[in-house]
Amino acid sequence: MTPRQTKTLGRLLALLALWLCFGSAALAAKTVRISIADGFDFPVGNQGSAAGYYKARGMRLRPPVHYGEDWNGRGGGNTDLGDPVYSTANGIVVWAYNVRAGWGNVVIIRHAYRDKSSGQVKHCDSLYGHLREMRVKVGQKVKRGEQIGTIGSNRGMYAAHLHFEIRHNLRTGMLRNNVSRDYSNWADPTAFINKYRRLNKEWSRQAVPIGTFPVYKGFKGL
Repeated sequence: MTPRQTKTLGRLLALLALWLCFGSAALAAKTVRISIADGFDFPVGNQGSAAGYYKARGMRLRPPVHYGEDWNGRGGGNTDLGDPVYSTANGIVVWAYNVRAGWGNVVIIRHAYRDKSSGQVKHCDSLYGHLREMRVKVGQKVKRGEQIGTIGSNRGMYAAHLHFEIRHNLRTGMLRNNVSRDYSNWADPTAFINKYRRLNKEWSRQAVPIGTFPVYKGFKGL
């Protein structure tokens, strides 16, 4: 190897060392610290009780697939149009856009919670679809029971209702067909909430990953 080649190789190795140092640090920095959930509530009804509402359609991971639950007011039709929608748990808003099509206004909130079986801190996303109004924005931290929007009908496409999902896979975003239809990626919302309705209060904050969604029609979540 000539002196010139040796010098060039040295520069390349130095650049690689810098990338390993600062590049990995930059990747690690793509997190945000949030309050760990002290429980999960239903997104409708007084104090997250779902009182006055019923589950019109449940979760189904085999055809015809329905990835979450549809919650309707007991009065039926559009009697629940404009009713408040609440965050199921402490978290941070990672998506809040009108994506139109069959969705309309959609909010996605990321949560950290302590798993009752393993004792480990895990993460999940909750999705709130067809909202008439969004009252939060991307990057906003929210508390359990905080109003994040109102029940809508996606510009009259449906009778007013809330489409609600809980996902284990943080990369799902709005591209659900890219994710396998199994319980490693999806949670049954009612079963999940019933299991984690009450959790111990923890004062420490947990780092959760952000920037995990693929770009969807020009939108990019946190």
